[in-house]
This record gives sequence, structure tokens and C-alpha cells, in this order.
Amino acid sequence: MKTVACIVLPGFAPFEFGVACEAFGLDRADDGVPNFDFRVVTPDPGVVPSQMGFSLNVDHDLSFADHADLVVACPIPRAAWGQTDERVLDVLRRAADRGAWVLSVCSGSFILAQAGILDGRRATTHWKYAATMMQMHPEVEVDPDVLYVQDGRIITSAGTAAGLDACLHLLRQELGAEMTNTIARRMVVAPQRDGGQAQFITSPLPQVQSLSLAPVTDWMLQNLDLDLSVDLLAARAHMSPRTFARRFKADYGTTPAAWLGRQRIILAQRLLEQTDWAIDRIAEDCGFGSAAVLRQNFSRALGISPTAYRARFALADGRDAAAADLDDAAQPVPSVA
Repeated sequence: MKTVACIVLPGFAPFEFGVACEAFGLDRADDGVPNFDFRVVTPDPGVVPSQMGFSLNVDHDLSFADHADLVVACPIPRAAWGQTDERVLDVLRRAADRGAWVLSVCSGSFILAQAGILDGRRATTHWKYAATMMQMHPEVEVDPDVLYVQDGRIITSAGTAAGLDACLHLLRQELGAEMTNTIARRMVVAPQRDGGQAQFITSPLPQVQSLSLAPVTDWMLQNLDLDLSVDLLAARAHMSPRTFARRFKADYGTTPAAWLGRQRIILAQRLLEQTDWAIDRIAEDCGFGSAAVLRQNFSRALGISPTAYRARFALADGRDAAAADLDDAAQPVPSVA
């Protein structure tokens, strides 16, 4: 991915627009991160008003988006849902048809839905607008409970910070885990929040600090190779298994097993990038037990086999890309959704 077009329309949301600029438009060459040719585009170049009382002067029309590797749709006002300029819809349709990445932030998903490129696909938007999307676009499988959804090469995200999570998710596929962690550190944000986390977390911060599960999750991260059952984790937290599971879901927006599985995948990514260890050893160190189980979980989560991932993102020289082709031929890779 080398070129990124960010579409802004009258009434665009500044924060979500800024998320796209921060993720894809900032020069990070001094950190060893490749730059993208990032351009803001609109149907009619000139002054484009935001929803916050100021305007943006946009120099580029939509022609750049017709050749971009990624097209980003920023949110638009509710009054504009279903009334997007046909030129924008055509650009998005062509992008999807040619296999480019397409990403929407928050209510930008309504633009994608109007273009018809979400038909028959799973997607998300801000939880507050999910019911409206279901009503306006019944052909879209709307999931209101997640931070972002990838279906093929189309990514939709929930509101505000979830858009940043979606951008980092995409960058991780294009640049690898280690380089994306570098970007996240510079942003001073968490490098990975799983898309399956709930938009709505009952208790974002534990109400009683002494009962915080942070010591348990920190210990989990240091012992991913162990058999970490809920019973074991609950005992460390001095809770019953049922209370622990309920509290974990309230604090982290997902189950202990789902959170643990995602952390193991992240560790596997880093080991594949930074070491030449055999897949069996990586599987053991990450807690998957066997290479077969690692391959199954890795492919399900990322849509690529461990060997193919290593061939693409390994930091050391001399990786054999041919091994990736053999591994992919032997292991079916499901689409990520």
C-alpha cells in the first residue's frame, strides 16, 4: 500500500478526519516507517465546511482516488445519509471492484452502504446509528457491538477512537506488527484493540482500584505459554470463576479466552518477524501447543498463514518466500471478517 485518498464532504467530522491524517498522512521516515502518498480529495475542490464551524481548503478532486491503494470515507452529517454525491459512490464502487482497500470511520459507513459495496457483507458503525443502518440498508449485516469489522478488503469502524483501531488493524496487515507498534507508540495509543471488543464497555475503568484485573492480565502476558484456564486466572484474582469472567467482560469488553487468544496471536506475529525460530517452537512459546493449532488460529485471525506472514514481514534478510507459497498451498486461508 503506497497511496491513500481520504474523501471529505460538507459537514465532515474533524476528529475522524484527523484519525485518517494521523494514521496515513504523517511523515514517520525518521522512525523507519515508509510514508504514504496521502491526499485529501473531494468532488469539487475548494472550501469544504466541517460540522464544527470551520472549513478545509481541499486541492484535489476525486481522480486521485481512482488509483489509490486505500480509499477512506470520513463521516458525514445524518441529514446527508443516503444523499451522497454519485461521483463519490462511483469512486468507491470502482475501488472495491479493483480490489483496493476501502475504509470508513464511524458514519462514513453510510456512504459505503449507499454505494452498495457493503451488500451481503458484515459491517459496523457507531452503536447509536446501527439501528438506522439496519433500517436503511437491510442488505447489510450490521454488527453494532464491535469496534471494527474487516470483510475482504473493506473495513468499517465504530465511532471516534475505534476508527484509529481500524487504521492500526489495516497498517498491521500492510506493514507488520513491529512497525505498526512503532506507529502506535508515537501516537501514544495501545497498539492493538481487537475488533471484536464491545463498543460499549460496562466499566471502562475499574471502580475499585484494589480489584483491578491489570495485575492478572500483566501476568497473563508474561506467561502466554502456560495453560491459562479461567479457574487458574480467577484464583490469581481471588474471585470465583463466574465472577472473574463477568468482571473481565465488563472491564475489557470481551471474554478472557478471546483476549488471551488475541495476545497469543500478537506474540506470534512479533516472533515471526524478529526470529528465525521454527513454527513449532513459536507455537509452544505462544501457548498454542502445536504448529497446526497455531496455523489454524493465525489464519483465522489474519487471513494469512504464519509462513507467508514471516516471508512478508520478517526483519531479518534471507527469508525464503517460496516457503510461504508451499505453506499457503497446504493450508487453506479463510477470509477475515
